[in-house]
Amino acid sequence: MMTIREYKRAESLEEAWQLNQKRNNRVIGGMIWLKMENINVGTAIDLSGLGLDKIEETAEGFSIGAMVPLRQIELHEGLNAYTEGAVRESVRHIVGVQLRNLATVGGSIYSRFGFSDVLTMFLALNASVELYKGGIVPLSEYAQRPYDRDILVRVIVPKEQAAFCYQSVRNSQTDFPVLTCAAAKTAGGFRLAIGARPGKAVLYTLQPNAAETPELTAARFAAEVRANIRTESNMRGSAEYRNHLAGVLVKRAVLKLEGNR
Repeated sequence: MMTIREYKRAESLEEAWQLNQKRNNRVIGGMIWLKMENINVGTAIDLSGLGLDKIEETAEGFSIGAMVPLRQIELHEGLNAYTEGAVRESVRHIVGVQLRNLATVGGSIYSRFGFSDVLTMFLALNASVELYKGGIVPLSEYAQRPYDRDILVRVIVPKEQAAFCYQSVRNSQTDFPVLTCAAAKTAGGFRLAIGARPGKAVLYTLQPNAAETPELTAARFAAEVRANIRTESNMRGSAEYRNHLAGVLVKRAVLKLEGNR
């Protein structure tokens, strides 16, 4: 159970940052997972008054505020047109609409949970995060950092000539994933993010060979990922099963993006 002593609706990012420097204080978002912790919070810091609940689209990309709920990215026409529905697919299995109306993009990215579909998808999108003090940091770098006291302001997704897809394996429709796979095909090759290992998502950059057929490329990528990925066992699946799934999902993703379904 979480106990909150004081509540503060921050009036600026500076105020939120200052409050967050105290060890017992917490930034609150949708309060989905945080409320399940057994902690005593000095001051709960609310960012909902800072205008961070919007998705802005430009010719260069998308700026997604930290307080944007998952349901909003699920329904955003521009984001789903750009990703060919991959973003929608990445969140549509997350429990239900009620939860997706509460859970925020910022909370999902900051937490860097191993089971996070959101982290897996945004890694493949080559996203960056904007931190109040730390500036703009590639998500692939941020995902490996330890937790700190900076404020995650927004997620930035650049537009590029690319095709995307998202896949996950679940034991039941709205359960946590057994394994996730987000893929991007760009002019420079493929980006493949694998999550729910059950550790946090990891990113692979792989280059096709012009002499190979799509089938051979898919098989080679699958073998490379299986040889390098570290998987573990838990109640949802064994390490061996996850390793096998990684190869299957990578192969399917590459064939789909190459136009061979």
